[in-house]
Amino acid sequence: MAGTKAGGQKAAQKNLAKDPNFYARIGKKGGQNGKTGGFAANPQLARIAGAKGGRISRRGKKVAA
Repeated sequence: MAGTKAGGQKAAQKNLAKDPNFYARIGKKGGQNGKTGGFAANPQLARIAGAKGGRISRRGKKVAA
């Protein structure tokens, strides 16, 4: 059953039976390892990046001169 949805659910139940905070603990480790901060740390940077993406996606067809 390894690699199937049922196998994954069985493994999750086993992990939770051993430690009810299993997924909270591994999630905490991942969060502590983050170094970049992301867009949540700098909303102005997110605004600039979104504007760049918007301009690129709204360009028209290239016109031969």
